[in-house]
Amino acid sequence: MDFTVVIPARFSSTRLPGKPLKDIAGKSMIQRVYEQANKSNATRVLVATDDQRVADEVISFGGEVCMTSAEHQSGTDRLQEVASQYGFTDDHIVVNVQGDEPLIPPNVINQVAENLSQYRSAGVSTLCEPIESDADFANPNIVKVVADHQGMALYFSRAPIPWPRDHDNHQVTGMSPTIQPMRHIGIYAYRVAMLNHFIHWPIAPIEAIECLEQLRFMWNGERIHVAQAEALVPGGVDTEADLQRVISLLEAEQH
Repeated sequence: MDFTVVIPARFSSTRLPGKPLKDIAGKSMIQRVYEQANKSNATRVLVATDDQRVADEVISFGGEVCMTSAEHQSGTDRLQEVASQYGFTDDHIVVNVQGDEPLIPPNVINQVAENLSQYRSAGVSTLCEPIESDADFANPNIVKVVADHQGMALYFSRAPIPWPRDHDNHQVTGMSPTIQPMRHIGIYAYRVAMLNHFIHWPIAPIEAIECLEQLRFMWNGERIHVAQAEALVPGGVDTEADLQRVISLLEAEQH
């Protein structure tokens, strides 16, 4: 199975400006992400950016970069432009690896691509992991997903789902005695044909409310396959505190 990894990388970030170029134990963040993706089974790894500073950095460490429009509203739109520029066939699989995941395990990249290849009825595949605390279950920054018995997503939400009707908000262990709540991990595999559909669909009402673009696929009747990640996926870098956490982890590994 052939697949391509595309890493969308914007220079601008409200909470951490210049994020792709931040130094992490001697390498830029975008280099760290690229090197992890390059350890996967992908036939090609590309960085998609609209900023020349990011492009220059990728070229400096020998990576491949695709310059894309600055007008894109989402990383999915940027992926579609890359697929169009490179002339990927409709059935080709593209994996979106976030540009702020310097510790992403290569095997989960393989996993999400293989799952999409295996489940032909799904237009998109993604991953999840168990939520272990009530605090995470209630946290709107942690996206939850509920799937059916075949692993197809029923819904993604920032709200705590599935919500036990008799839940006591004051009990730390009150999530659910029968169903393990799952946190969505933001890595996706798409077929190019699905990306081509996505850019022509208007923003869905539920997408606008939740600020979750994967809901646009579901609103338009497309199925999303969800599987538990084969490896622990450390959190990405959104803030300076996240950056320092990742630096500390890598520095500890180097000693």
